[in-house]
Amino acid sequence: MRRAFKIYRILVAQNLKRIMEYKADFLTGAVSFLINQAIGIAFIFIIFSQIPALAGFKLEQIVFIYGFSQVPKGLDHLLTDNLWSVGYFIIRKGDFDKYLTRPINPLFHVIAETFQVDAVGELAVGIGLIAYSAPNAGLYITPLSVTLFVLAIPFAALIYTSIKIITSAFAFWIKSSGFIIQMVYGMNEFAKYPTTIYNNAVKLFVTYIVPFAFTGYYPALYILTGENPLFNIGGVVAVSIVFFVISILIWNRGLKAYESAGS
Repeated sequence: MRRAFKIYRILVAQNLKRIMEYKADFLTGAVSFLINQAIGIAFIFIIFSQIPALAGFKLEQIVFIYGFSQVPKGLDHLLTDNLWSVGYFIIRKGDFDKYLTRPINPLFHVIAETFQVDAVGELAVGIGLIAYSAPNAGLYITPLSVTLFVLAIPFAALIYTSIKIITSAFAFWIKSSGFIIQMVYGMNEFAKYPTTIYNNAVKLFVTYIVPFAFTGYYPALYILTGENPLFNIGGVVAVSIVFFVISILIWNRGLKAYESAGS
């Protein structure tokens, strides 16, 4: 345990050093992200320039949902983005072997190896949109509702992480699963808007199959209305735990099937 903790501290120090050495990369990534977010936010305002409400939600409420959806996504982006590398090239190139030679859990090692600091921009945009929209969104504010809402954030982030673990683990069998991660992860766009704007098939899919709706819409719906905390907040906790357990089982099964590759 002591050796594992020492390795973790070394990884953190290496991350911080890397951040300081590649400031230009950080700035480029942050600017690119802000441009993409600006386009998405502008799209919402364009829609509301033509209609007074969307599925019963006014502008500030949609902006609030959009902003909140960025917070757990940004938290996951900051801490676990190295899972993309597993899916794209670490296993394909045979570089995964190094994670098996140290006295630290390979999955934890992969996750701790890199901090994606441009996620700070994602978090800042999310928090900024929440602060902008909250005064006019008609939030249901009580000590309990705020506590439950805040507690839902790490569980919502865990859903993102679990989905990335599952999809990256496919690389243990097929050597490269980056396209699977990209395809599945791209569905997080559904989390930015109310599920009521989608047809039943899409709504069921993003709620129970690839449950991104629990990372944004449902917890935001609770703080907007105060309704159904058992589903809107309890569902986030339950889904995150179930998917995390599934992801660990799939990862461990893939780990047993792993055969060193290489170019």
